[in-house]
Amino acid sequence: MKRIHLLFLLLFLGGSMLHAQQNILIFYKTEGFKHESIPTGIKALKEIAEENTWEVTATDNAEIFVSELSKIDVVLFLNTTGDVFNESQQKDFRNYIEEGGNFFGIHAATDTEFDWPWYGKFIGAYFESHPHIQQAKINIEKPNHLTVSHLPENWIRTDEWYNFKNINPEIQILLTLDESSYEGGKNGNDHPIAWFQEFEGGGKMIYTAGGHSKESYSEAYFREHLERCLKYLID
Repeated sequence: MKRIHLLFLLLFLGGSMLHAQQNILIFYKTEGFKHESIPTGIKALKEIAEENTWEVTATDNAEIFVSELSKIDVVLFLNTTGDVFNESQQKDFRNYIEEGGNFFGIHAATDTEFDWPWYGKFIGAYFESHPHIQQAKINIEKPNHLTVSHLPENWIRTDEWYNFKNINPEIQILLTLDESSYEGGKNGNDHPIAWFQEFEGGGKMIYTAGGHSKESYSEAYFREHLERCLKYLID
């Protein structure tokens, strides 16, 4: 009888582990430009999480952020700007990533921590400039990748289109901009706007340059792109 009880207990615990709660930590601290769309983005991401039974915490306090890392499955930088960490907090975040943590950066995550070389290589590129908000054509570079496989072949949308500097050649590019479709592009024929990296420690990162405006978070294609990016990191 004891063996039967033990077997049921093991099966229960195994099932619980398979369905363990996934925890997402949204960080939105700004030490530069503050995007008005941050509250809208948080609301949309919480709705996406609820639909997938994920747990979400959101903070712009760096001390609270690093204190939560030990129980987090995905860290998400939502339009962070400027120097958001002190040296101790940088160390904590880097340890999280190097120990297999997952990261999702949205829009101004590349406008963050310019004086931290490790972060520059990790995030994949730094924001340099942008033209006025306008419509542009997006090329799907990896149409079979989960995060972009739902998108139309010719994806036309309106956003604030970043130009980048210090682009890490190791990034795996998902989406590029067709600079002939709008004014102000400065990265030429290879203008990345979404990419990912997978690391030896088992962690993954993904970045998408969309998400400047409030309207972005109610666009069906873009919103599903956000959801798929999280699923890519969580699965």
